[in-house]
Parts: sequence; structure tokens; C-alpha cells
Amino acid sequence: MIRIGIIGCGRILAAHLEGYKLLREAGVLDFEITALCSRKAKDAQSYVKRGEGPEQRKAVSDIPGDPLAVGDQYLFDFQPDTEVEVFTDYRDLIASDRVDAINDFTIHSLHHQIAELAFKARKPVLSQKPLAVTMAGARQMCEQAKASGVTFGVFENLRFDVGVRHQHWAFSDEGPVGELQMAVMGNIGTWWAPDLIVAETPWRHDLVQGGGMALDLGPHFFDMIRYIGGSEVETVTAQTQVVEPTRYLLREGKRVEPISCDADDTFYAHFELATGAAGTMFGSWGGHGTATSIGDGPVFYGTKGRVTGDRIQLDGSEEQSLAELYEANASVAMKEAHFPLNLTNDFALSQLDWLRAVQNGDQPECSGEEGLRDLACAYAVVESAKAGRKVSVDEILSGTLRDYQKPIDKKFGIN
Repeated sequence: MIRIGIIGCGRILAAHLEGYKLLREAGVLDFEITALCSRKAKDAQSYVKRGEGPEQRKAVSDIPGDPLAVGDQYLFDFQPDTEVEVFTDYRDLIASDRVDAINDFTIHSLHHQIAELAFKARKPVLSQKPLAVTMAGARQMCEQAKASGVTFGVFENLRFDVGVRHQHWAFSDEGPVGELQMAVMGNIGTWWAPDLIVAETPWRHDLVQGGGMALDLGPHFFDMIRYIGGSEVETVTAQTQVVEPTRYLLREGKRVEPISCDADDTFYAHFELATGAAGTMFGSWGGHGTATSIGDGPVFYGTKGRVTGDRIQLDGSEEQSLAELYEANASVAMKEAHFPLNLTNDFALSQLDWLRAVQNGDQPECSGEEGLRDLACAYAVVESAKAGRKVSVDEILSGTLRDYQKPIDKKFGIN
């Protein structure tokens, strides 16, 4: 039995609990969540038992498919016989003899601090993305995990999304689209636009807290590109903006509690892969009027056709459903690898990936090293914008280029 302690009880916790509940329903019974930690005890207590304790905060988003739109999830609903201990200091939770492994769902700047203590205690970790507040912090985490010999995973749920799994097959050796040649993806005004505080968390707009859209969503986007393209991102050329220097909470239809922003809310990036494939991505938490997006989601062009969302069009053929083509043609081995136990929830699949690695004493599909590369790609965006030139991801991985990160490292004492 793997006894999990969860650190961080913000609104994203509901989506994580939903994933764990689905694992239990699928017959995965060798784990239990025995501890929660939040700075305010009532935030942790609100997720323990339905109808008892403080009222749980409502979901902060109503955007379809947004994990922050998930709410009303309680530990008691899927593990009624487990006693859950509540902590207000993560150090005490990590030291507790009631916890074997750690889930870290805190803000970026705590990840390296929590991981250091967990690895010293030889307890496996699943850390929320982005892996750390800077590359130096992320490298430190990976080095400590390797030295301790325990499982280290990063929560990159996008690659476990059903549609992304289908697209991965489409560009695999057994898929119909051939090798990836080009990709384009972008959204303006889809999330928290035009000037709302993202997820009602002001630190996301503070540069020295590791805020900004490129660092918040960039790891997801680049993990998807690396996964579908089957290749590493080598270079990035980018620009960033602060389109809305003042942002607000929305209360009863009124903008209140303004904050100032110095971290990007908008970015534009061109990237090149080792295979020669290339693409462009952009995103913005700004945008008045209405939202703008490319295709039915990211658009991928291969040597034999085009994929966007669930639509695939091969050369000389009519457009068709990618899901239907996948069901009819993907190998049994591919389907089992993509959707073990017939699970389709991206949170549950990511959690299962990590749990199996803990059980086997190895590393998950989304390992700390994967998270390190995703973060390097995201940091390449802001470092390129600051340097005013194309940058290589290797420069970011090695720490050769870190001008954007210097004030953040200084704030958190990261060497």
C-alpha cells in the first residue's frame, strides 16, 4: 500500500481527487491518501469528508475541459475507511511516518524546497508542473532524485489527454500521417481574459515568483509537441508582452482588488525540432471582445496529411474522425499503453503512470527529466524575448543563458 501525502490544497486539488477516485473505481486499490497539507488547515479539511468541516471553495473556472472547473470532490467518497491527517507545515507531513510518498501541488517556488526534503527522506515525489521556479531549481531536483534512487514524476497531464494520445498515434510509426513537418497552435482571450487575475492567484503575474503565461502553460504546450513529434525542441525564437498591466478579481460582475503585473500575459514563439520539423505557438490571457483560436486546437502537418482536434485529412482522402480511425487501426499494444485499464481521464492516467513507477522502483513516462526539458523549452521563450535572439534549449538546460532567471534565483536563494 502506497500512503500518499498531498501538499497544496488549492482549487486544482479537486481535479486530482477526481483522478484518484477514478483509479479506485478502475480497481487500483494499492494506494491511499493519508495526509493533506495546506497553510490554512480549513483548506485541507474542506476536502476530507462531504458534509463535514469547512465549506469547500467552489471551482474557480467554468471553461469546459479546464481542470480548475472541477469541484465537489472529497477523499471520503473513495476511501471512507482511511483516516486523513491534516498538516499546516509541509516539513511535518514529509517527516510523518504515515506517509510513504509525496504529491506536491503547491506554487512553483516551493517545488524545489519540498522535493529536497522528500528525497532526503527517500520518499517518491509527483510534482506539479512546471517542475521548478527556475532551471537551477529543477536541475537540483533531478540531481537529488537520482542520488536518492527514488521515483520522481512531474504532473504533465496534457500528454495523457485522449485527443493528444490519438494524435501521438497518428504520427507514430504505425500511424497514418507520417513524420511531423509543421505545427501551429494558439489561443487569445480563451482563459481569464481580458484582465482577470489568472485562477485568482496573483503570484501568477509576478515575475520573481516565476509567474507569466509562458512558464505556466508553456511546459504543457512543449510537452505535447515533444510527445507528438517524437523529437526534442532545439531552438526557440520568441517575444513576450504584458498586455494588461493591471488585473482584477471578478466579484458579482464587478472588477475588484486590482494588482500590478510584470510577468508576461502574452507570448509568441517559433520553435525548431531536431528532426527538422518547426512550428509556431502563441497564447494570451488578454484579448477583449471574444476569443481567437487556431483550428480545432493545435494543427499538425505530417508528410501524409493534417490533424487538428479530432479531424484528420490524409492526402487524396476526405476528412474523417481521428478517434474512429484510431479505434479501427491502432494496435492493441498501443491502446493498452495509451489507456491502461480503459481509463480516459488525463489526471487518473498521469497518477497511474507515477504509481506504477513507484511500485516498480523506476521512473514514470513523465519523469523529472521530462519535466526538466519541458521547463527548459518554456524558459527558452522568456530568455529569447529578453536576449532578443534565437536561443538553443541546450543553453537553457546548461544554465549558460539565465538572465531572466537571475532575480528569481536570488529571491529564493537557488545556486
